[in-house]
Amino acid sequence: MASNDKRTFHWKRLLSSHRFALEGIRLAIDEPNFRFHMAAAVVVIGMGMWLSLAKMEWVVVLFLVFGMFVLEMINTAIEKTVDLVTEEYHPLAKQAKDLAAGAVLLYAVLSVIVGLILFVPKLMEVFLKI
Repeated sequence: MASNDKRTFHWKRLLSSHRFALEGIRLAIDEPNFRFHMAAAVVVIGMGMWLSLAKMEWVVVLFLVFGMFVLEMINTAIEKTVDLVTEEYHPLAKQAKDLAAGAVLLYAVLSVIVGLILFVPKLMEVFLKI
């Protein structure tokens, strides 16, 4: 097989793809919404440490936190792609952006609900000694 066959494993290609992925994360960090989610993650993780979450509770929290990061990055990628394709208003472009933003919102609502289920009983225990 030829050495330029994309199906063959190459360390250079692997390192390159990781460099691109890290650049994507760096770009996401520059986005205001991503920064908001990072700040929220710091608060949630800090509370989890303070309240001594159980292992499975940590698994849930980490899935929610990283899921939000991933969705926010996908949302940003969709927005930037739509902006690249057309500068003019188009109903389908608006729908694509709205759908992606809606997915982030739904996941954020899920995260808040699960966060309340996990944290409220523990906070009540700490503050009300229930």
